[in-house]
Amino acid sequence: MRRAAVSVPSNIAEGRHRGTKKEFVQFLRTALGSTGELETQMEIAKLLPRTKDLNYEKISGLILEVERMLRSMIQKLNPKSEKALEA
Repeated sequence: MRRAAVSVPSNIAEGRHRGTKKEFVQFLRTALGSTGELETQMEIAKLLPRTKDLNYEKISGLILEVERMLRSMIQKLNPKSEKALEA
């Protein structure tokens, strides 16, 4: 979960420094994919006894907020091809 969580801002930063809008959008998509990984890992963690005391509602809300921000950034940078991201 930590790796996926760190991957999100890392991909945003790397994409921003690549130099082209197209590459930046690709790295934003990769960051969005990492939020999906994080959601899946959170669902798995819910089943484990050691993690039963985590605040999953708060974590889920934060993940959704980051997903919305990423989708918005992608759409603003590449509006004509991002209708599929409006999930």
